[in-house]
Amino acid sequence: MQQRSRVLGGALAGVLAAAGLATFAPWSSQAAPPGEKTVTATLFEWKYADVAKACTDQLGPDGYGYVEVSPATEHIKGDQWWTSYQPVSYKIAGRLGDRNAFASMVRTCHGAGVKVIADAVINHMAAGAGTGTGGTRYTKYDYPGFYQDQDFHGCRRSISDYGNRTDVQTCELVGLSDLDTGSEYVRTTIAKYLDGLWSMGVDGFRVDAAKHISATDLAAIKGKMRDPGYWAQEVIYGDGEAVRPDEYTGTGDVDEFRYGSQLKNAFQGGGLAQLKSVADGKLGGDKARTFVDNWDTERNGSTLTYKDGAVYTLANAFMLASPYGSPNVYSGYEWTDKDAGPPSGSAGWTREHAKREITGMVGFRNAVGAAPLTDWWDNGSSALAFGRGGKGFVALNNGDGELKQTFATSLPGGTYCDVVAADPSSCDGHTVTVGEDGKVRLTVPAKRAVALLPVR
Repeated sequence: MQQRSRVLGGALAGVLAAAGLATFAPWSSQAAPPGEKTVTATLFEWKYADVAKACTDQLGPDGYGYVEVSPATEHIKGDQWWTSYQPVSYKIAGRLGDRNAFASMVRTCHGAGVKVIADAVINHMAAGAGTGTGGTRYTKYDYPGFYQDQDFHGCRRSISDYGNRTDVQTCELVGLSDLDTGSEYVRTTIAKYLDGLWSMGVDGFRVDAAKHISATDLAAIKGKMRDPGYWAQEVIYGDGEAVRPDEYTGTGDVDEFRYGSQLKNAFQGGGLAQLKSVADGKLGGDKARTFVDNWDTERNGSTLTYKDGAVYTLANAFMLASPYGSPNVYSGYEWTDKDAGPPSGSAGWTREHAKREITGMVGFRNAVGAAPLTDWWDNGSSALAFGRGGKGFVALNNGDGELKQTFATSLPGGTYCDVVAADPSSCDGHTVTVGEDGKVRLTVPAKRAVALLPVR
């Protein structure tokens, strides 16, 4: 049995008032984030005003197509990160900012060419009782203006058997009140909430705890929306479990947790050669959202994390270079206490999304597009290399010493730039010549990558 690692901790108004219910146009699932720039940066627990600045200063200029932001709801009070995942209303009134801050962020990010994905907590409401971050007084199963006792599933205990579909999808995730998503009222209320965010310019949603909502219910909720945009769904794979990730591909992309686990194995001693078949046994690449880690997996030990230093950055470089899936670069904050909330100031953030090695690979991903993987090479252990058709070539060295190797590529002869090492404004000192035979001699430092694109 696999459980989530975290302890999550009057009339429809505010956001819901912005979205009326009507007969909406048919929708179809989006196989990958639409557009030429498909890389997402998840800025976990960043304030909306800071996300806006990052869109202008970093994400837009560096070529990210999307930014995923933490939940826009009123939630329980507390310093822990997981308080964001215990909503008490659908008002935007949390520690990350209010409705005006959220709307301003969306406008600013769009102005920088970056689309916005909102993390949507729609499986459950908060546990316990108290006053929320926006002043709403609530008790479990009673959230004024939104839900009362009859709007929740009858199983009023925590999930105990992940081999039982009913248990997983109608009982309570670590004691949180589980919404009856089979109810038309609940479906309509959720759809109005999401439509309210859409009316503010949100381009898509990451559906939290989607595994705990039946695929049928999610499809019904999506069908009530004016324009659902892009959907990515959190469905954690577990051996022998009743609910499977592939059940949800009809409503959008699905987070592929097996990908991050395999990267950890490969980069921590299992050997990089296994990554030649990284897509095997997973969702199809047109449905899988890939990531090295997220806020859950960095805390439960199932993936690499920022604490792995250069190896972690190298794994992100591989993800961005590989054609499999739709890549999501996670950028959180440093922690020792697994429950600790975000820093209050500018220090303590990992800023993985802004590292030169990563931004160079975002540009690489944008440049090679859907070009096929070619010219695979590995040394059976700590190093690999491959091309992306005739558009780019990458070599990764996870070893402790320098790698010197002549590689066959599919690149036309000419001068190329190492976009991992190069300054964004020029390629001075970081050019490489590919021979007319398509071969190139590279020196790859330990725990580093070299990625070649044509010199502009």
